Amino acid sequence: MAKSEKEIEIVIDGKEWKEALDKAFKKANKTAKIDGFRPGKAPKEVFIKKYGKASLYMDAADEAADLAYQKMLKDHKDDVAELVARPEIALKDVDDDKITFIFTLTLRPTVKLGKYTGLGIKKDEVKASEKEIADAIDHMRERYAEDVIKEGKIENGDIAVIDFEGFVDGVPFDGGKSENYSLKIGSGTFIPGFEEGLIGLKSGDEKDVKVKFPDDYHADDLKGKDAIFKIKVHEVKEVKIPELDKDFFDDLGMEGITTKEELEAQISENIIVQKESQAENRYYDDLLEAAAKNVEVDIPEAMISEELDRMVGQYSDHLKMQGITLEQFYKLTNSDEAALKDQMRPEAIKRITYRLMLEEIAKKEKIEIDDKEAQEEAKKLAEKYQMKEDEFLSAFGGIDIVKYDMRMRKAMEILKK
Repeated sequence: MAKSEKEIEIVIDGKEWKEALDKAFKKANKTAKIDGFRPGKAPKEVFIKKYGKASLYMDAADEAADLAYQKMLKDHKDDVAELVARPEIALKDVDDDKITFIFTLTLRPTVKLGKYTGLGIKKDEVKASEKEIADAIDHMRERYAEDVIKEGKIENGDIAVIDFEGFVDGVPFDGGKSENYSLKIGSGTFIPGFEEGLIGLKSGDEKDVKVKFPDDYHADDLKGKDAIFKIKVHEVKEVKIPELDKDFFDDLGMEGITTKEELEAQISENIIVQKESQAENRYYDDLLEAAAKNVEVDIPEAMISEELDRMVGQYSDHLKMQGITLEQFYKLTNSDEAALKDQMRPEAIKRITYRLMLEEIAKKEKIEIDDKEAQEEAKKLAEKYQMKEDEFLSAFGGIDIVKYDMRMRKAMEILKK
């Protein structure tokens, strides 16, 4: 037995066991076929004579198991407080007088902390570079760009509205024809040479463009083949990027933004806020990783198993948001639950280690959260998520989960020292 496991023997006897056997008899008697008696009407002695008392033991065991579980929780509160996984229950022995269960409890393992303050981990300083600000503004301008018909020749970046048909050895091939197709020149949508072959043409022009399909092209019958596309240009459009003027700022609808300088300041602030959040997350990850290297703990397999079940459940929910079931994912990736859990196992162990470490730090540093603090925190969180306080607590898991979360965050603050 592992160090973090403990076996507890629970006996159900006397009146409780007799009542469990009586319930099992009434249930079994409803479907019993005994000559001379309708289902459910045979006396207990007649039933036992035909089927034997042992036939009732397993049904009675189900009833008694719940009693045993409640008794274990009541009589072994100190052990239950240290539970880190669901208790396992096994039937030890059973007879007319009693039934005995063995509960295997997985208890919180001993956590030996090493150095967890003064770790020398620093948070990255963040700033917004001129290039990042300029790129962000360029992307905004591109979102408000308009396609305007032009009279001149096709240039890189223009949009050509064309008919085309492709031929290999003089024969048309599947998927090689389209009409009124809008193609942005330079987008790399078509095979090399196609878009370049349109540069210099204008509305009404026709041209045969010679190209060669790449050797790694997805269609086997076209790989490495020379081809000719017959092209007809219907229309040429240029992409008009808006200037940083009043019209553009009005279109943006950003409050207080009326000049380029104000927009740059706002974009800079947005970039810094995003980078600050990323830097904070990296900082916490680095702190946890550094402190965990100094921790000694033997994680019970039951804890890892439960964490993996939780992670698979979370991953399933994530897939559902993308319209994919877990079963479809297994088929697409030619894998199964066992393979997924093997892949997730290192992350599960890391999560458990971090959690146990923070709990031990909170214990060592005597971090406690009283009811008043927890209620104030619950109120703030409920307001943040625009929920009623009781609804928030129900969704979050209750006030004890709020307390636990606060303890963990305070333990995390200790790591910063």
